[in-house]
Amino acid sequence: MISGNPGRPTPSGPPERSAPIVRLSRSALERNLRRVLSGVHAGVIDVRADAWGHGARFVARSAVEAGAAAVLADPWAALALADVVDGRRVLASGPTLDPNAVFGLSDTTAPVMSAHGWVVSLKALRKGEGVSYGYTHRAARDTTVALVTGGYAQGIVRALGNVASVAIAGRRHPIVGRVAMDVCVVDVGDSGVARGDEVAFFGDPATGAPAIGEWVAGTGMSAGELAAAVGMHAAREYVP
Repeated sequence: MISGNPGRPTPSGPPERSAPIVRLSRSALERNLRRVLSGVHAGVIDVRADAWGHGARFVARSAVEAGAAAVLADPWAALALADVVDGRRVLASGPTLDPNAVFGLSDTTAPVMSAHGWVVSLKALRKGEGVSYGYTHRAARDTTVALVTGGYAQGIVRALGNVASVAIAGRRHPIVGRVAMDVCVVDVGDSGVARGDEVAFFGDPATGAPAIGEWVAGTGMSAGELAAAVGMHAAREYVP
């Protein structure tokens, strides 16, 4: 069982946060909407699949305020939008403006979503020792690994094991071994990472977080699929 951190006292209580979250930036969404709606007549914004995991109500309200003519929603979601968008502006089919640009999933717009977990424990790993199911990763040297909240049940897909990296305090660290249901293991070396530290799975590269495009390259899934998988299975936090 992973517990404690070599060289640090063991905390007496759990970290303040445990379950992984996604943060949705209101300002990033507003900037993207203004850009895609600029000079467009009767622009329609896609809020299907709970707005690609970003929250249909959140996106629909912002879209209307930014000047969108309508939103495209799943039929079962229309009632949930009744107090946000006039029913006559909720469409069941038709073309929309580029969702990748709206949600910042392309290189030319600001990411709206960032995904975060927390370090719950640390363990010394000796050269040759393996981690997680099947020991698909074995340490090439003596190191320290962190158990991080966030697994495939929250959209941190299994294909990211031994492929992707996370950011902790602005430094990159690789995900090692197979991603489990609710946690994954990260090799943090001698970086001084501590229990309770926040972990960025993806977000705005300007903040030091990995870009979601790195997940696309490592999994073969689209940015929209990945964002929806995380956004629909993790707690959401809306920020300015």
